[in-house]
Amino acid sequence: MGIRVVQWTTGNIGRQSVKAMAGRDDLELVGCYAWSPDKVGRDAGELAGIDPIGVAATDDVDALFALRPDCVVYNPMWLDVDEMVRILEAGVNMVSTAGFVTGHALGDADRKRLAEACERGGSSLFGSGINPGWAELLAIVLASASDRIDKVTVSESADTTFYDSPATEIPAGFGQPIDSTDLLAMTRKGTAVFEDAVRLIADALGVELDEVVCEAEYAQTKEDLDLGSWQIAAGCVAGISGSWQGRVGGRTLIELKFRWRKGQALEPDWEVEMGYIIDVEGRPSLHARVDILPPPDFEATTMEEFMVLGMILTAVPAVNAIPAVVAAPPGIVTYTDLYRTLPRGYAAT
Repeated sequence: MGIRVVQWTTGNIGRQSVKAMAGRDDLELVGCYAWSPDKVGRDAGELAGIDPIGVAATDDVDALFALRPDCVVYNPMWLDVDEMVRILEAGVNMVSTAGFVTGHALGDADRKRLAEACERGGSSLFGSGINPGWAELLAIVLASASDRIDKVTVSESADTTFYDSPATEIPAGFGQPIDSTDLLAMTRKGTAVFEDAVRLIADALGVELDEVVCEAEYAQTKEDLDLGSWQIAAGCVAGISGSWQGRVGGRTLIELKFRWRKGQALEPDWEVEMGYIIDVEGRPSLHARVDILPPPDFEATTMEEFMVLGMILTAVPAVNAIPAVVAAPPGIVTYTDLYRTLPRGYAAT
């Protein structure tokens, strides 16, 4: 039998987690937590859009703990520290995609609560996603080939017009008047998990940072923008270009950059490259580009369907880390602590 796993929520990312675990010999999905009442009692496979797998979703947390799971795959849109503490102190390991990498962005008090819950339960907590998370792992791998590192930069650039997630984008500043004095504070709070990622790379480099700062610039839409489930009025923010920086001795050693735009009437009219660029300045300097491309058999007729690829990239790094997290000692663990995370997506022909 494989590692016993409970899936926690079946939203956009949770559905991809269920699909990634289905059919794996090393993982056994034994339970599924349903946040929405209308999902209670339904098969987890059905909720994920695949064939039934014989696991009914429930909102009874004690019943899920009674299944004696080894790990929870935690995929809500927003993390709940109280909920995470309850799971961890019950002795269940956790892999998360809910805006958690090291926990520093939560503040010292909540990070300490999570670490102490791990100690009480003898459990481990790991967080990833595409970015922050997996993209920084690529940067760490790239930097491991240089004997001198002057700076590490990870840049994400995307047209997010068809990315329908107002619950995560509005808190970062999208839709606000371009002259709002609250914009930078909103961006800092809405993208705070990037601080975790900066500290992850610093830990991999063996460096103690003096400070981590966030800077940002904004672009406005010149015409009203209809995004389907929400709208951005002319003169409001439809582009954010941000940078989280880890500094030592007054200079930036680590920089995580993101540029997100919406619509075709942006001012300034920023160019985006739809992918990830990783630069390691040092000896030698290294440059890598990651493009997100569909497989030959991928069928998508809408941008919404194409966005599934990004959801897979968010879910799968956490799922693939499960064996290493279960084997890790208790506490908050990151890519720098895990002995390995291996791909398990081979499809035999």
